[in-house]
Amino acid sequence: MGHDLSTFDHAEMLDVLADNALRELAQRLAEQALHDGPAHPGAEQAAEPGAGHGRVDPLARLRVLAHLGRAVSRQAQAEAEAAARAGANYPQLGAAWGISRQGARRRWPGLVFTAEPPSRPLPTRHHRSHDVNAFTTNRPYNVLLVEDDPADALLIEEALVDRGMARTIDQVTDGVAALQYLRDPGRERPDLIVLDLNMPRMNGRELLAVLKEDDALSNIPVVVLTTSSAPDDIEDAYRRHANAYVTKPVNLDAFIKSVQEIDAFFLDTAVLPPRSGSRDTD
Repeated sequence: MGHDLSTFDHAEMLDVLADNALRELAQRLAEQALHDGPAHPGAEQAAEPGAGHGRVDPLARLRVLAHLGRAVSRQAQAEAEAAARAGANYPQLGAAWGISRQGARRRWPGLVFTAEPPSRPLPTRHHRSHDVNAFTTNRPYNVLLVEDDPADALLIEEALVDRGMARTIDQVTDGVAALQYLRDPGRERPDLIVLDLNMPRMNGRELLAVLKEDDALSNIPVVVLTTSSAPDDIEDAYRRHANAYVTKPVNLDAFIKSVQEIDAFFLDTAVLPPRSGSRDTD
């Protein structure tokens, strides 16, 4: 209880200090703007009747606060980007800003999480050499998410980002869009495809069959992540050469854990085929 009260008092103190500092800054900037001359029509009437440069009316301060608010947003964006590069994830960014993880992701979408590993990592039983796993230093680890459910897509992306490794995550909502993405010569081939089964136009089963018959795409690992636990669906996915089949858990924490375990296996454990710049070679 004492710890909670101390934390509350600290946060309350910061609020008071921030309010006072902002009030003083708004007053000072408004006075400076008035002193330097009119910056907008009617600014010459901004001073309160009978006041000198030391006092300005509330509208002048409100105008300054609008500029300060935009400046805070710009600075917060820059700091969030810097924190992401330094290794922070969305839950940490949300906690720093006083919002939820989802709120942080909505406020600062598309951050690039490229934390650099230690210059001399300590060897562990999970440690892998630079030559075996080049994803951690040379280039981002690219994931293509083929998922039409926006809520599930958001959870999957957050679970991947929360692991803190450098990566890019692109999402398409059906098999047709996935093939357009994969066959676009202007895009790099992904290192991993996470695939839902039930989608419009071309479903996951149909896409999987096409991928594994395409010499340029067949060696990209494909993990089926779906709500179906039907034996026929599981058998069919492996018959079409899926690399793994994972059923989406109903529990939120279990869902996130499952996605992170997929990510950890293919990034930290499995040796993936080299990514070629040409789509005509294996």
